[in-house]
Amino acid sequence: MEWTLEVIPVPVTDLDRAKEFYAERCGFTVDVDTQISEGVRIIQLTPPGSRCSIALMQGMPPIPGRTAMAPGALQGLQLCVVDIEAAHAELVRRGVDVSPVQHLGADGWAEGRGGVWNSFMLFQDPDGNGWTVQEAPSPLSER
Repeated sequence: MEWTLEVIPVPVTDLDRAKEFYAERCGFTVDVDTQISEGVRIIQLTPPGSRCSIALMQGMPPIPGRTAMAPGALQGLQLCVVDIEAAHAELVRRGVDVSPVQHLGADGWAEGRGGVWNSFMLFQDPDGNGWTVQEAPSPLSER
């Protein structure tokens, strides 16, 4: 049996602003933008090449037994790319406020590329949800 991670809800305050950020600035594909009923809207977007999407939702009641996340509360979402410098340049070109490329060294975090799996950059959406981009040695289809 396969257990595939396919959709991650991202809590935001303004769906249209978040949709513009993820689609226009980050380059995610808008898969779905639908209003289920009065006041209930879902936007699903997928990063280029990803098998997992994000969902921006408005008016959805919390799942029974769960609490709703506050906008900006989601931290540590991680994307992988095979060329972090090209990805950094693309995000900057699209107007995303992204950190410099950095790596974890013996004395903590330092600017610049690291070794295999050790080059990162960080950005946040307009609500403060935090993303990490990590350089991978090869495309997902080859790992």
